[in-house]
Amino acid sequence: MDCAKPESYLAAARQLTDMFRSAGIPEASLQANLLLQHVGKMTPAEWLVRRDGEIPAEAWNTLCGLAERRLARVPLQYLLGEQEFMGIRFRVTPDVLIPRQDTEHAVSEALACCEGARVLDMCTGSGCIAVSIALLGKPASVTGVDISEAAIAVAKSNAEANGASVQWIVSDMFSEVSGEYDVIVSNPPYIPPEQLCELEPEVKDYEPRLALYGGEDGLAYYRVLAREGAKHLRPAKHGEKGGVLIVEIGFDQGISVPALFREAGFCDVSVKKDYAGLDRVVVGHL
Repeated sequence: MDCAKPESYLAAARQLTDMFRSAGIPEASLQANLLLQHVGKMTPAEWLVRRDGEIPAEAWNTLCGLAERRLARVPLQYLLGEQEFMGIRFRVTPDVLIPRQDTEHAVSEALACCEGARVLDMCTGSGCIAVSIALLGKPASVTGVDISEAAIAVAKSNAEANGASVQWIVSDMFSEVSGEYDVIVSNPPYIPPEQLCELEPEVKDYEPRLALYGGEDGLAYYRVLAREGAKHLRPAKHGEKGGVLIVEIGFDQGISVPALFREAGFCDVSVKKDYAGLDRVVVGHL
């Protein structure tokens, strides 16, 4: 990147936009503006007022370093250190998957049935699901589980920063989990190997493989969730449904995952679509 400092924030944004566009980075102008707002410590409103002002040398030098990393396809969210999800700001690091809008569909399904419920978020990562449910729903309790101690540390920091009450467990799926829950929700790893190589560089080269790879057929974690989840959910009794399992799925898993649910004894299994009309969430009751 040419590190000759331009006269203004806006001139820097234009220069950065051209570089991002030439490198094939999507939403080049938006990403350039977000980086300028970040180094200038501006809100979007302040950007509109201050963008014609001179960019300080320190801010420009910081921008040069961040731009080089973005050109190397480091995800913008890791550079900014945060991502919005369900209207809540979450800290993100390379130890956790970046929260995505697709996952908000699973949270919405959980919020519809979490009042007074004991909720377990399996494969919690950044804690975006657990924290969102704790803040936006009225659960009796929320527990977040992940095999990665580093991910749990990030999740804890997000709960503390947002004032959410969540219990955290480091566990290889259900190995350290005990007790009974009313709702289990999960965005597990579900990418098979042939799709991993097709992902954008930002994802395959920088996001944690542990949070992406779902086994040889992409279904390894769903098998555990269906089998072990059934053991940790409130059973059906007195003619009432039991606990509910809610999972995010890949666009091509709308038949295979419901079949695993039914094999494990779940009933009223349904598939919910995302805003693009793709299969995105599977819900099943005991």
